[in-house]
Amino acid sequence: MQTGDSLKPIFEDFMNIEAIAHFRSPFPTKFGIPRQSGIVNEIRGCIVFEPEYRNIDALRGLAEFDYLWIIWGFSANRVNVGGTSSWHPTVRPPLLGGNKAMGVFATRSPYRPNPLGLSSVRIEKIEHSVSEGVVIHVCGADLMNGTPIYDIKPYLAYADSHPHARSGFVDNSVWQELDVCFPEDLKQRVPQRLLPVLMEVLRLDPRPQYHDDPEKVYGMPFEAYDIRFRVAENILTVVDVQAR
Repeated sequence: MQTGDSLKPIFEDFMNIEAIAHFRSPFPTKFGIPRQSGIVNEIRGCIVFEPEYRNIDALRGLAEFDYLWIIWGFSANRVNVGGTSSWHPTVRPPLLGGNKAMGVFATRSPYRPNPLGLSSVRIEKIEHSVSEGVVIHVCGADLMNGTPIYDIKPYLAYADSHPHARSGFVDNSVWQELDVCFPEDLKQRVPQRLLPVLMEVLRLDPRPQYHDDPEKVYGMPFEAYDIRFRVAENILTVVDVQAR
């Protein structure tokens, strides 16, 4: 019987994975992306396959499912010399205010030994594009534009849903949502179709964790716009909207 150490080279060779697709998202950077998939259900994006995987037979039957699991890479993470990801055994989850350390494997921190993400998204539609082959349009994703996707799997309600499961520290923590002040003259610079999603993203506090400077003006790229805002006493005030 082979030991774990003797199997390691075999598994390292086996796990040379490549992207099968990339994600198209309204977020060109990490800033502002919801911290979990599904919490802003109306964020729309799409999965665009690489040329060698644009085979409609590979998606046969997928339209009969409502949700997908996406396995993807934290491509915007900083890496160490040699290409390995930066990670620590403990992290400070934003939900706990950055005041308490938890084990990395008890969190969904992006800084992990292998920088892989897992997201559940709702299938909106599947269409065939002449230039890009089969494209899957989804809602509720927490992925940046251009994120590499390594695999997709259908969500199975009977196996994947555990409504009475404990959720650790999350069960006793409530994310502080913000009140949003968005002046009407600035709202008019954003297409009406984008406003509901944008308002929800702002309400969930898009600032980097632990930032709390009431004088600082933050800039959040969203679609073709830069949204600039301040936050003071749990009120987010939009101060400018500029086309990018």
